[in-house]
Amino acid sequence: MGLFDFNKKATAKKADIVVSPESIICPVCKKEIFKEEAKRMKYVCPECNYYFRVRANNRIRMVVDDGSFEAWFDDIRTENPLNFPDYEGKIEDTMEKTKLSEGVTVGSATLRGERIVIGVIDSRFLMGSMGHVVGERITLAVEKATEEKLPVILFCCSGGARMQEGIVSLMQMAKTSAALKKHSDAGLLYISVLTDPTTGGVTASFAMLGDIILAEPKALIGFAGPRVIEQTIGEKLPEGFQRSEFQLEHGFVDAIVERDNLRNVLANLVKMHIRKEGYANFDPQFDNVRYDATELMKERAAKSKPLGVWDKVCAARQLFRLQSEDYINTIFDEFIELHGDRYFRDDPAIMGGIGYLDGQAVTVIGVNKGKSLEDCKKHNYGMPSPEGYRKALRLMKQAEKFHRPVITFVNTSGAYPGLKAEENGQGEAIARNLFEMAGLKTPILTIMIGEGGSGGALALAVGNEVWMEENATYSILSPEGFASILWKDSSRSTEAAEVMRITAHDMKELKVIEDIIPEYGMADEDALTSISSYMKGHMKEFLKKMNEKSIDQIVEERYTRFRKF
Repeated sequence: MGLFDFNKKATAKKADIVVSPESIICPVCKKEIFKEEAKRMKYVCPECNYYFRVRANNRIRMVVDDGSFEAWFDDIRTENPLNFPDYEGKIEDTMEKTKLSEGVTVGSATLRGERIVIGVIDSRFLMGSMGHVVGERITLAVEKATEEKLPVILFCCSGGARMQEGIVSLMQMAKTSAALKKHSDAGLLYISVLTDPTTGGVTASFAMLGDIILAEPKALIGFAGPRVIEQTIGEKLPEGFQRSEFQLEHGFVDAIVERDNLRNVLANLVKMHIRKEGYANFDPQFDNVRYDATELMKERAAKSKPLGVWDKVCAARQLFRLQSEDYINTIFDEFIELHGDRYFRDDPAIMGGIGYLDGQAVTVIGVNKGKSLEDCKKHNYGMPSPEGYRKALRLMKQAEKFHRPVITFVNTSGAYPGLKAEENGQGEAIARNLFEMAGLKTPILTIMIGEGGSGGALALAVGNEVWMEENATYSILSPEGFASILWKDSSRSTEAAEVMRITAHDMKELKVIEDIIPEYGMADEDALTSISSYMKGHMKEFLKKMNEKSIDQIVEERYTRFRKF
C-alpha cells in the first residue's frame, strides 16, 4: 500500500490513488505527496490536513528519542486457539506483507531523556485487531512497567476484537485492564493516544483507561463502529459522530492534539508526573524573585476609595472582572488543559489541568464566567453543571494519585439550576465533591476571585485554606434571593447584602477564610500582573507550610477547619 494506510472514509477512492515508490496521492484532496515531504509533515497532508495512519516504526521514530527504542516480547507468536480455518495462513501472509510479527509493537525508550514504556498498534496487521498476542504483549509491557516504575504510553488503532480468536480475544479486554489496574495502584502514569480508528474491544478496555486520554484530530473513536450501528439498528449517524471532536465534547477525551505537537505534549506530561517528595519542589532560579504588588499598584490602591457592601456585590459580578483563565495563564507555566468528566460531557464553565508553579507541578481548577455576552453564554455564565463538578473531582483524584497539590479558583453565582442539571444529578455531584475533597490526600487551596454562590461554590472550596479577593463575595445565596425568601421583597437586596455579611472582611472575621487578597484595579494588565504576583508568592508559602506536614495532618487539619463551624 505504499507509504501509508488509509481511513475507511477513503477506501472507496482507492482506485483513484496512484502509488509510486517516491510518492502517494492523498485520497481526500488528490495532492501528490513525496516521501520526504510526508515524513517531514509527520504523515499529514499539507494541502487538506488529512491524517494518514502511521506505521508502528514511524510512530515510534516520531515520538521517542533517536535510537532509544528497545523492542520487547517480539518472540511471542500467534497461535490458532479456535482452530479457525485458514487463520495460520492469513497470519503468515500478513506477516510477510507488513514485516511485522503481530499487530502491536511494545518496548522501552526515552522521551526527552525520561524512560518510558511505549506500545503502538499498527492497523496494517488485520486492522489492528486484538488477538491473544496483542493482549499478551500489552499486558507483559504494562507488568514490566509496573515492576520498573515506568510510565506507559499506548497508541491505539484498532477495529476491535479479532473475530478468528472469538472468546479468547474477548478475554484480552479483561487481562489488559487488570494489568493497568495494578499499574495504576502503584501510582504510575498511563497515557493512551487514540488514533483513527479506535473501536470495539480496544475502546472498551485499555484505550479508555488512561490517566490522560489524548486523541488525534478527526479520529474515529467508539465502541460500536458506524457500520455496526447502521446495520444493527438501521440508524443513520450524523456527520462527525464518534470522531475525536465528538468525544471531547462528550467528556471522554482530555485533549485533541495535533500530530506536530504530540511529542511535546507527551514529553511535558511525562515530566509533570515524575514522582517527587513533598509539595514545594520549586526551581531554585526563582528563589530570589519578589512576589508583591508593584509600587504603581500600591499607589493606585492608596488613591482608591474603599467600596461599600453593595458596590462589592457589583464588583464581584462585573462582566470584565479577571477570570480564572487570566490567573491560570499568568501564574502557572506550561499549563495543559484537560477536559471531560469521562461520563457525559465537558462542562465549559469549569476548566482544569496541570501546570507548574515555579517548577512544582500542581492541578489547577477554575470557574470561568466569560467576559462578553457571547463568552458568558459559552461558559453558561459560570454556573457549573453536574459534569463540571465531576470533571473537577476527576482531576482532584488524579492529583491525589500523583501527589500534586490542588488549587481552585471560584467565581460562580451558583450551580446551574436547570432541568438537565437536575436530571443528571446536580445535588449528588455537589455532595460527592464535598465528600471526596474532605478526605483528599493532598493539599487543597481555594481562592474566591468573584462571586462565591452557595453550594455551587462550596463544591470547589473544601480547602485546607480559603482566600478571597477583597472585592469578592461568599454567601448562602444571592442578596436578591435572600430578600425574596425572608422578606418577600427582592427590591431590598441592598439591605440584604448588608445583613448577610458576605464580604471578604466579614469572612475573615467569621474565620471562614484565612487571607484577603488586595485588589489593585479591576481588570487591566497592571491589576492582573499585580494580583497574580501576590497570589503566586502566597501560594508558594502555603505549599512550603504543607510540605512540613504529613498527609494525615493535612487531611485532619482540613477536617478540623470545617468541623469548627
